[in-house]
Amino acid sequence: MRKILIVAPHSDDETLGCGGSILRHIEEGDEVVWLIVTTFEKLKTIDTKEIKQRNLQISNVNKAYGFSEKYELKLETTKLDTLPKSEIISKISQIIHRVQPQIIYVPYRLDAHSDHEVVYDSTIACTKSFRYPFIKKVLIYQTLSETEFGLRPEDPGFRPNYFVDISGFLKKKLEILKIYETEIQTHPFPRSVDSVRAQAILWGSYSNCKYAEAFITLKEIL
Repeated sequence: MRKILIVAPHSDDETLGCGGSILRHIEEGDEVVWLIVTTFEKLKTIDTKEIKQRNLQISNVNKAYGFSEKYELKLETTKLDTLPKSEIISKISQIIHRVQPQIIYVPYRLDAHSDHEVVYDSTIACTKSFRYPFIKKVLIYQTLSETEFGLRPEDPGFRPNYFVDISGFLKKKLEILKIYETEIQTHPFPRSVDSVRAQAILWGSYSNCKYAEAFITLKEIL
């Protein structure tokens, strides 16, 4: 049994980026922990009904996956780049020391959303082998509606070198995605069932699988 930590800047990133891999890890007997960094509870534009609805979605997604643990840092969404990075690093570090994962999944640094960049930097700061010797692999995931819209001149694009066959898990991944009813829309909206299925087909064609998820291997210690 391995311990896996899924770091999600926002709830739904985990499903868009690596939902099939999460399901596969759990079926294979791994212990998977979900860390959600932000919340929109502090936004003045969000009412109590919307907050309750989102919290219910998170609870239902947690149950659907069967995560062994769930942590929420509840930092204000869209505002991470206004906080001292040392504060965010400290909070993530506490979770990592508590969980002691062998594998960590993080978002792509050059995504359009600034929260993803901050979460990436803060998490990677907590993967130094001499301070976190239990971490053996770090994988970067793609988030539909964020990764493809980064559009930074210095971005070489999401170029995966690690593929996971999720042929037996895509159906359930899409069922879980539908729990986020306030976040998904119909095609051609990027966070749609059609888009997620199409992406799985595309990565499957890269890796001789019916459906796959793709990642960039940042670190692997054997």
